[in-house]
Amino acid sequence: MITKPVGRYTVFGWVVFDFANSAYTTLVVTFVYSTYFVSTIAPDPVTGTALWSRGVTLTALCVAFLSPVLGALADQGGLRKPFLFVSTAVTVAGTAALFWIEPGQVMWALVWFVVSNIAFEFSNVFYNAYLPDIATSRNIGRVSGVGWGVGYIGGLAAMGFVLAAFIQPEVPWFGVSTTGGAHIRAACLLVAVWFALFSIPLFVWVPGTRPLVRSKKTGIIKTGVADLKDTFRDIRRYRQIVRLLVARMIYNDGLVTIFAFGGIYAAGTFGFSFQEIMIFGIVLNVAAGAGALIMGVFDDRLGGKTTIQVSNAILALAALMAVLAPDKSMFWVAGILVGFFAGPNQSASRSLLGRFVPRDKENQFYGFFAFSGKLTAFMGPLLLGVLTQAFDSQRAGVAVVILFFVAGGLLLSRVDEKEGLAAARGQL
Repeated sequence: MITKPVGRYTVFGWVVFDFANSAYTTLVVTFVYSTYFVSTIAPDPVTGTALWSRGVTLTALCVAFLSPVLGALADQGGLRKPFLFVSTAVTVAGTAALFWIEPGQVMWALVWFVVSNIAFEFSNVFYNAYLPDIATSRNIGRVSGVGWGVGYIGGLAAMGFVLAAFIQPEVPWFGVSTTGGAHIRAACLLVAVWFALFSIPLFVWVPGTRPLVRSKKTGIIKTGVADLKDTFRDIRRYRQIVRLLVARMIYNDGLVTIFAFGGIYAAGTFGFSFQEIMIFGIVLNVAAGAGALIMGVFDDRLGGKTTIQVSNAILALAALMAVLAPDKSMFWVAGILVGFFAGPNQSASRSLLGRFVPRDKENQFYGFFAFSGKLTAFMGPLLLGVLTQAFDSQRAGVAVVILFFVAGGLLLSRVDEKEGLAAARGQL
């Protein structure tokens, strides 16, 4: 981790990328396209929920096993920025392709969703790896929190634009038709343009990394794989990172499931219309942005572990409220609580790892960060889909996320922050 602040434009470029990529998670994964797939593209909501869960599961498995390898190659070859550019470009192209998928074309919808989602998750590996390079040990929590907060503002702005331009008007803007749900699918085109446009500052102002291996590509690959093996052999030195990643592996499953099925649950169980889901998403993004910005300050003062544990406890309570909610009003309260504490949970996890990461292994360990977020991430969506089908009830499926937050919090209690910081400085 650096000891001196970097230039303002560098930090700005990094933060704005969060503003850019949040449109994808907000509109494609969580609120709009996922709901449209389940309710319109798929033959019925139960089948659609199960198929969407399979798509999320496939994404999780691919990202889990490939992220550490790509991270190690990026570290050795100084390829962080090129890898980030390619993964961003594939996300943009795959998202744009979703616009042309019409009702009934289930397999093509899943193909382009999985392609774009895998590329999106890879882009986050290389993006997150910049955090220890642009923040100091004294402000990493705030920088990470500002990134998450600005990201939620980006998701909010994109959501508001789609609502005003395509969902609410009787005649959508830009000549978009309402036939076959084209005005809803237009959100995918907006996300593609949004992501491409607002990612430019990062590629202009945030510098690339120098290669550790000055040889041919084959040498970089061999050295990268060897470095990955060395990390596994020397894993005891990084045991606090391992404990953090194992805990995150579990509690992040709860978040992944909520993000993937929040809109679907609102529509299927509480009868939310697309317009209501959009408004719900806007309110949640406001709450999430405020939570990430406010709790980022507490992260630096109280520590990342405490911040995560507080959020885990309240997220479990909010999930229970959502399962038991008799009507929309209680569900709204649960949703706002999820929004406020989801951002700090993710932000503090990212910054806590940044404090533990040794120099020159940022991409590799943020690859493991993605690995921990995806290795078992299929469990939440898969169990939700299975339980929804078994009980013919979305409430039964959503109940599973409570267990993930509780179990993850118990595992995180074993993390020793002081030892993790000492290991990063080479003092162990």
